[in-house]
Amino acid sequence: MRLNAGCELLYEATEPAPLILMLRPRSGAAQQVISADYQLNPNVPIADYTDSYGNLCQRILAPEGQLRIKSTVTVDTADAIDVQPGAAFVPVQDLPDYTLQFLLPSRYCQADVLGELASQIVGDIESAYDQVEAIRHWIHSHIEYRYDTSNASTSAVDTEKTRVGVCRDFVHLGMALCRSLTIPARMVVGYLHQLDPMDMHAWFEAFVGDRWYTFDPTQSMPRGNRITVAYGRDAADVAFATQFGQIDLTEMNVWVDV
Repeated sequence: MRLNAGCELLYEATEPAPLILMLRPRSGAAQQVISADYQLNPNVPIADYTDSYGNLCQRILAPEGQLRIKSTVTVDTADAIDVQPGAAFVPVQDLPDYTLQFLLPSRYCQADVLGELASQIVGDIESAYDQVEAIRHWIHSHIEYRYDTSNASTSAVDTEKTRVGVCRDFVHLGMALCRSLTIPARMVVGYLHQLDPMDMHAWFEAFVGDRWYTFDPTQSMPRGNRITVAYGRDAADVAFATQFGQIDLTEMNVWVDV
């Protein structure tokens, strides 16, 4: 399906403030970027760079006062995500080098303290894909999706205790549980068609068999028509905007249309 997606952000700064944005997707296995556009009002210089995860980032210096940023993309997306029940566990010694960093605990994913829960969830399931699917299903069944129940400091351990959160909390818990079983897991952020309520979205990918597979604990079944914008270890790596100085985000609007 061809999708038009985008977001509009309004910032207010009391003095010039640097911003790092992560709003432009790249073409990949499940998506083909047809066009992308940035509009800044007032118009200020913008510089692109690629971070250590291969994400396309933009650097700007927001002026004093208001800055409106509008990012739009047109992308051909896959109508369904690939699934592979039975895909095997990959021993650490056989994992590709680029997956190893996604085995480690990170700021929001304390994989080193969630191993017991992960073992309880997967039980005697042998295949790695089916273990990850069991984790996804457990989170979907046991964690309540509710706004205003978490904040920028909420971690996987916090979510396991409170049993409430939003998509990023679901994802942090899913990744931490996977990593505790020595299954590489990385965070993905982007757009999802027909997400309700519409917003930027997060899900995760696990490396099993010989590739990455998508898992979304907020959804009851596999859904395609996703636009991936960025990958990382956790939310600290994939923020759509990282701001420095005296600047506030006052408005945000997100849309995804056929």
